[in-house]
Amino acid sequence: MQAIDAILSKLTLREKIALCSGKNCWQTKPVRKYSVPSLFMCDGPHGLRKQDIGGGFDMLGVHTSRPAVCFPTAVTLAGTWDTALLAEVGECIGEEAAAQGVGLVLGPGVNIKRDPLCGRNFEYFSEDPFLAGALASAHIRGVQKTGIGACVKHFAANNQETSRFTSDSAVDERTLREIYLTPFEQAVKTARPAAVMCAYNKLNGVHCSDHRWLLTDVLRREWGFDGLVVTDWGALCDRPRAFLAGCDLAMPGGSAYGEKAALAAVRAGTLPEGCVDASARRVLTLVQNAQKAQRKRGPAVSCDEAAHHALARRAAEAGAVLLQNAGALPLKEGETLTVIGTLAAEMRYQGSGSSHIHPTRIAQPLASLPGAVYAAGCNADGTTTGALLAEAAGAARAAHTAVVFAGLPEAWESEGFDRASLALPEGHVRMIEAVAAANPHTVVVLMSGGVLECPWADKVNAILYMGLPGQAGGEAVAPLLYGRVNPSGKLAETWPLRYADCPTADCWRGRRSAEYREGIYVGYRYYDKARQPVRWPFGHGLSYTTFAYSDLRADADAAYVTITNTGSTAGAEIAQLYIESPAQPGQQSAPALHRPVRELKGFAKVFLPPGERKTVRFPLPERAFAVWADGWKTAAGTYTLRAGGSSRSLPLALTVERAGETIPAPAWQPGSWYESPRGTPTRAQWQPLIGTLPAWPPAEKGAFTMDSTPLEMRRASRLMTLLCIAAAQVIGRGLGTRDIHDPTFRMMVASSLASPLRSMQISSGLPGPLFAALLAAANGRRRAAARTCPEGAALWTPAGRCPDLPEALPLDSAKGGKPPLE
Repeated sequence: MQAIDAILSKLTLREKIALCSGKNCWQTKPVRKYSVPSLFMCDGPHGLRKQDIGGGFDMLGVHTSRPAVCFPTAVTLAGTWDTALLAEVGECIGEEAAAQGVGLVLGPGVNIKRDPLCGRNFEYFSEDPFLAGALASAHIRGVQKTGIGACVKHFAANNQETSRFTSDSAVDERTLREIYLTPFEQAVKTARPAAVMCAYNKLNGVHCSDHRWLLTDVLRREWGFDGLVVTDWGALCDRPRAFLAGCDLAMPGGSAYGEKAALAAVRAGTLPEGCVDASARRVLTLVQNAQKAQRKRGPAVSCDEAAHHALARRAAEAGAVLLQNAGALPLKEGETLTVIGTLAAEMRYQGSGSSHIHPTRIAQPLASLPGAVYAAGCNADGTTTGALLAEAAGAARAAHTAVVFAGLPEAWESEGFDRASLALPEGHVRMIEAVAAANPHTVVVLMSGGVLECPWADKVNAILYMGLPGQAGGEAVAPLLYGRVNPSGKLAETWPLRYADCPTADCWRGRRSAEYREGIYVGYRYYDKARQPVRWPFGHGLSYTTFAYSDLRADADAAYVTITNTGSTAGAEIAQLYIESPAQPGQQSAPALHRPVRELKGFAKVFLPPGERKTVRFPLPERAFAVWADGWKTAAGTYTLRAGGSSRSLPLALTVERAGETIPAPAWQPGSWYESPRGTPTRAQWQPLIGTLPAWPPAEKGAFTMDSTPLEMRRASRLMTLLCIAAAQVIGRGLGTRDIHDPTFRMMVASSLASPLRSMQISSGLPGPLFAALLAAANGRRRAAARTCPEGAALWTPAGRCPDLPEALPLDSAKGGKPPLE
């Protein structure tokens, strides 16, 4: 490969624009006359999803991929609170990528868990930006230690799957800076990822791919990012505006979407050729860096699959959270044991969608519990029968301890759609309650990608949360239950008593909008300030031993605390440091800017034998005390440092003085929802925070655009109704099922029919005039449609009655407590 400047000087404008679109689903375009190869990229948040060329490419995890070690998903990795372990996992993924010729791994995802119903929360770390940023940074450093690039995603304010391609995230700048941008900022500044992936959604009315403030002003100029910005697959909106914004590589490739428009914009003088040059340079730099790393590694060698599997098991063990324990755990060898639940025989170990891994092997929990009596207790879809419950209760009575495996079936959570509720399947609840009534020593092992409502918690003795623990999760269960491994995980998100307690319960998951009315009060920041009881707080997790905190002290640069293992078992504690602001509103004569009661600013995982102690250090940079008020500012005053084992178990406190400035409250703050949050703020209560209330464009005939989806347009267009039916039929034939409870079919239908026309054009590679004609027809301009694409004239005037949507495709509602596909 020649020098980049030399290559750029020889490429025509058309060639430079084309270089900034992919070759196909996973590769960049080669420039063979200058020895520029293709770079292969693939999904990899918790394992490598490498698809062979010619074997069927896709962005949703449908086609088969090469075997790779499936590590625990982010929900379980986050439970470890262990940056060293996250770096190890990242390094192993990087090694597997290097062995398979992959130059860029698409992950990790650091989007905040704004609402527990988000269907993709299993891919994200936390509700807290400090924790999410620290874990993501460690993961990125691990991947890039191997020479492979990592791509942090999805930038930014991408926190729902409903209408994920078209929704508009309306969020004030303080909330954006303090909550949603912070983990990206931390990752960019401390780990220097090779790439950042821009999200599908709009941010305050502008598509992320076209958002110059986001991609250039903040990402590049403020944070110093010098890598490549790649679109999420099909996220490109306007190619000329994207070049202006600093969006470099449009994926997937193959459609040439927007390339003619970019060429025309340069020739018209509305797009400086220097913007194209800058993006082409960054594409070439990424390819060149991958090529250099490959030469440095030499010939590809196979990875140590056994060592990677062992690490996956260790990560599953470290991320498991002991939620409660009244003495049933650890189990004792020799005591009779009954195992109940289909998830014990076929566990949920990963989520559905683009991160779906073809594992190298699977270890089921039941296989690691030899000698246990097994009863199914429920069906695979979460339903149960009287006979199954009677069998489970009988087996439970005959044993000293009953271990029930429960959680969410695969069809209940996935990329592409959001969960309908936080409830377990009714059959799982009935199974738990029947077994608990039969045996006082009932232990529940939960497997899900996120938060669950647990109204039955007081009826059982112990609960162990495994999350989605990866391919070795089954091997991790028995050591945790028997105490050969001491549980040490902590929750990276709050578990409320019920979904109605969430501050987003009445304003989340908008069809075309995402109103961030709660502002900075996300997760524990809300629950603590609202004094809202929760099932288990942020940072919570029990152990088979006990720990004591002592000697909290601080100097100008750091805080220190000593942790002692006061029990009889070796174990690990995750020490947490929170900072409380100088004064809460109402506690002083001049109101201060509203702030959460406390915020996480440090953590450390400490491994201690019985009786031993260790002092840990928490750095205290200026940013730990700052808020966003037209820039990062620190309020002068007395802050309180609190240390302990969760956001609601903080036995030690220390006050420190901090120099700074006065940050007054805005005039609208006194008496507002943000001083005393409770429930979901109304739009009227939100208006002073956001400024101008957003007005969402109508989804009606005559107002449809290339940003509209077939699902939106079908009510106004017979043609779009036919398109929806035909697409579902094609998807069903390809998968061999049209069952809406099948997660892959459901995800594919949602991802296809809820895609805007522009994304469908990008992903399909079909000619642009066809989609322009479809749009004209949907808007009632059939003659214009026929002129735009004469080949489809027969479609523009469909005759006869439009057929009803078949029951196999419930586009507006779904049985089993699942949300609409829109």
